[in-house]
Amino acid sequence: MLAIIGAVLFGLALILDLADANLGDTVTASTIVTAGLLCVALHLAGVGARARTGGGWSLRSRR
Repeated sequence: MLAIIGAVLFGLALILDLADANLGDTVTASTIVTAGLLCVALHLAGVGARARTGGGWSLRSRR
């Protein structure tokens, strides 16, 4: 999920950079790229991963 958010932020930063758009002094293309890198780093660190429990169906439970 965080990787998808990071990809969306990278796409938004690319569009802003190509259009030479300015959203103010605090929100720039480099700020959005930094937020995207943060999301990807958190994804790679395992933050936000689903907890995998053994409650699912399997073939071994039918025996």
